[in-house]
Amino acid sequence: MKFSKIEKLTTTAILTAIVFILQFIGSFIRFGQFSISLVLVPIIIGVVVAGTGAGVWLGFAFGLAVLASGDAASYLAISPFGAVVTVLAKGMLAGLCAALVFKLFSKRSPYIGAVAAGAVCPIVNTGVFLLGCRLFFIDAIAQQASAMGQGVVAYMLLVLVGGNFIFEIVLNIVLAPVVVRIIKAVKM
Repeated sequence: MKFSKIEKLTTTAILTAIVFILQFIGSFIRFGQFSISLVLVPIIIGVVVAGTGAGVWLGFAFGLAVLASGDAASYLAISPFGAVVTVLAKGMLAGLCAALVFKLFSKRSPYIGAVAAGAVCPIVNTGVFLLGCRLFFIDAIAQQASAMGQGVVAYMLLVLVGGNFIFEIVLNIVLAPVVVRIIKAVKM
């Protein structure tokens, strides 16, 4: 699938708007303490259509949308620097890694590439979030875990990311090949 520069730019602009819309809509749909991230799907679409730069840009837009939506408010109160770094890094690295994986696996098949990118995107997003929690917010998280009678690791995995991560990875893996099929059909 080849796309012109104008198609890539236009698609990336439209997907940027969709990222913000989905983040604000998704902030009302919650699993536990966190909203569901529907935003990873447009990042994967951007990767498939417009490449690595679009994936990183859309990940950055995702981070900005998270900050603007108030989803990071509790973390901003603890460490503004840590919250901004974590939120922006998780989005941008999720887009970058999804793009690299798509590029690698799409040589064999764009469907395999999309599924692989769809799996990697939430894994990186969640992994960087957990790393940011460990680096910047561990004391507050330890207090929350203790108040719930849980260990820190169990609390982070089960309460902070558990259901949300499962939903995100399943959604991305299911939708990624569908998106590629639609894109191929439109391009023909």
